Amino acid sequence: MRLEGKIAIVTGAGSGIGRASAKRFAEEGAQVICADLKGQDETAAEIGAAALAVCADAGSDSDVQDLVQTALARFGALDIFFANAGISGGLASIFEQTPEDWQEIVRVNLIGPFLAIKYAAPAMKEQGGGSIICTASVAGIRAGAGGPAYSASKAGVINLVQVASTQLAGANIRVNAICPGLIETGMTQAIFDGARASGKEELLGHLNAMKRGGMPDEIAGAALFLASDEASYVNGHALIVDGGLSASHPFYRQEYGRTAF
Repeated sequence: MRLEGKIAIVTGAGSGIGRASAKRFAEEGAQVICADLKGQDETAAEIGAAALAVCADAGSDSDVQDLVQTALARFGALDIFFANAGISGGLASIFEQTPEDWQEIVRVNLIGPFLAIKYAAPAMKEQGGGSIICTASVAGIRAGAGGPAYSASKAGVINLVQVASTQLAGANIRVNAICPGLIETGMTQAIFDGARASGKEELLGHLNAMKRGGMPDEIAGAALFLASDEASYVNGHALIVDGGLSASHPFYRQEYGRTAF
């Protein structure tokens, strides 16, 4: 019961890492607000009385502000905000993406965590502290693990938690990121399904030292650690959970047309 008596918000809670984390938080004693645009009701139903489902856009200023106010009005506190919601935007090259593609990916993946910090931190400071966790990615560390806009947005998340942790100095609010590798979620399901359908399942995650893809529960475990008092001296950190991929970070060189650009 590492989160007993804690109040948590999890965005992107309708599936994948968000759903696994919301369930894990509740199992450890937290009351959890499950926020998403779809699937949040099913997640809350699986959890039971310890969960509240809220339809919310993680990249919307008013929706995130309302999430924090809901936690305060319903439970009287906010101890944990896991800004997990994100979108991939596909693997199109820089030369194929549009400004509109970038705007939407950055809105959800980077502005979303910014809004979580902006509105959660004052509430947490008022009560004496808290933990904010943002989902970044190994794609934000260096090239080769995601599309250009996605990678840039996740690099921004890593820098954001570093800046936020310093701007919240003395408030007893920890701000950290998780950098997942290849995890089987709705975002990556086509990759996993395609490999299995073609009989190439052994290639999933073959570039990392564990030689496999990861599961949402494995990221939920990292989120639980960062949310709990066990991580009381972890702040401004990007925790990599990728099976060892980023130890060397090999990648397939994307080509522009027929010839490397």
